[in-house]
Amino acid sequence: MKRPALLVAAVPVVATAVYLLVPGGSDGAAVGGGPAVSASPHAGELAKERAESESAKDDRLVASRPPGLADPAKKELAQQILTSAENSTLRWRETYGVIEDTGDGDGYTAGIVGFCTGTHDLLALVERYTEDHPDNGLARYLPALREVDGTDSHEGLDPGFTDAWRAEAGVPAFRTAQETERDRVYFEPAVRMAKLDGLGTLGQFVYYDAMVTHGPDTGPEGFYGIREQAVRKARTPGGGGAEKAYLEAFLDVRRTVVLARDAGADTSRIDTAQRRFLREGNLELSAPLTWQVYGETFRIP
Repeated sequence: MKRPALLVAAVPVVATAVYLLVPGGSDGAAVGGGPAVSASPHAGELAKERAESESAKDDRLVASRPPGLADPAKKELAQQILTSAENSTLRWRETYGVIEDTGDGDGYTAGIVGFCTGTHDLLALVERYTEDHPDNGLARYLPALREVDGTDSHEGLDPGFTDAWRAEAGVPAFRTAQETERDRVYFEPAVRMAKLDGLGTLGQFVYYDAMVTHGPDTGPEGFYGIREQAVRKARTPGGGGAEKAYLEAFLDVRRTVVLARDAGADTSRIDTAQRRFLREGNLELSAPLTWQVYGETFRIP
């Protein structure tokens, strides 16, 4: 999937007064029990920590929210929409074995959320899988995967890695490993952060799609950097802001980030999918759904 290489510490986050759960009352108390305002120069890192770690207060807040995207039916729908943008299909279970170099600078892109040889997540997936299944067909490529991590190089991977990936995708344990890593790195932190921000099901999907596409990074092109910029423009619903206004701000920032990297990029997954759902008022992401990505129309009845 097209996303920048991991930049967690590469670019400092600009110091500013940034809301994590923005104050919603006249006394300055944060709605939902979160911190009122963070003036830290590391607001993106703080948000990332909240999304990826456990705290009793945050756990209670998340548990108090409706299931949203974590509902199995909604999670299935979310993966269908995401896959429509990545592989022009709703049949996401047919994409475990997909692998190609799209020429975006991230090396090989593979599997159900586009794990990339150049952005560390594919390496992490294979390392974790090999811990439990040491004799798998991808294990012999681990030294090469470590060498090319952070680059677009195929050195040590060609000519056999793509065939090995497709073969391993036929193993049920590897398909399960892909889903587990998707949830650990992308889905669960995105949904948790969205619930902490008071977002409903559509907002949770907006976060999930951005997390997958841009990576769980705090630099200006990463998910947490995009969220930080959006929070400067509009209050989160958890902080008393209007949900539609906040999501419009988030999508605006994300679109700007995409076009800053590539002025000719297709932003239809934002413009004629997520923003369409938003402007239809479908905050619960309820079927029937119709959207367009890359010139194709998709429907879920």
